[in-house]
Amino acid sequence: MSRRTRLATAITSLVLTVAAQAGDFIRVDEDDTAARLQTAVTRYEKDGHSVELIGAVHIADKAYYQALTTRFEGYDSLLFEMIGGEKFAVHEKIAEGAQENNLSGLHKIYDMVGAFLNLTGQTGSIDYTTKNFVHADLTLAEFTRMQAERGESLIGFAMKAGKMDPDAPNQPDPAKLLKAMLSGSSNLVKLEIVHTLGHGDDQIAAFAGESVIISDRNKRCLEVMNTEFAAGHNHLGIFYGAAHFPDMEKHLLELGFKRTKQEWFTAWNIPKAEAKPAIDLKEAF
Repeated sequence: MSRRTRLATAITSLVLTVAAQAGDFIRVDEDDTAARLQTAVTRYEKDGHSVELIGAVHIADKAYYQALTTRFEGYDSLLFEMIGGEKFAVHEKIAEGAQENNLSGLHKIYDMVGAFLNLTGQTGSIDYTTKNFVHADLTLAEFTRMQAERGESLIGFAMKAGKMDPDAPNQPDPAKLLKAMLSGSSNLVKLEIVHTLGHGDDQIAAFAGESVIISDRNKRCLEVMNTEFAAGHNHLGIFYGAAHFPDMEKHLLELGFKRTKQEWFTAWNIPKAEAKPAIDLKEAF
């Protein structure tokens, strides 16, 4: 398989696994100068307790992760998403390569696409050994066992996302995406896929239901949240993928929390003036 084919497959996989996000927690802000993929920080409050849902993007501009790192310092506890991330619970650096046992296929996809798009990776940009970080996800053994019990798989989940409605608005045009890739311009590629990533709306709700990938992991996260509140940590952040947040918000509201504030952080800033082909597309075809 050629490098170009591998890259096309990786970008397609990224779109399938990330596109089914909720529009209330991830969006595209666009004008004549740039398109910006943005994630929300949404605050909920109840009886002196506050929790903020912080949308995670697995590959993004370095400035995005720097801004989030500064934000994380203000929480009593920052609950983070990472299947197998219990290794960070003792706040020890993981040996290089150890993370390969943790869904390595997805990490390889993100690394490949991130390099092509001139973006940096989440796991390499966020220090998960920070003192106030708390693992709030399933262990790898739990995740594997629970998926087997439910007959689920990450590939199946991605395929469901891709089959929801191939003709729906905001789906990337395959021909335009290919031309963008051949152009050599990372910004052109990002402009072709950004609306798919930012306007998934309620696709997750349509097929996720009770699942290990969404509902079971959310249940674990909220259990950890309650444990942290009981320990006297009243101001919490939850750093999870935006696809988790419609279900998570539903449970927070059922617990009596009120949504009080929402802010937006720019994960991808794509200048349109710089999105120019590096080659003559007519010659390429």
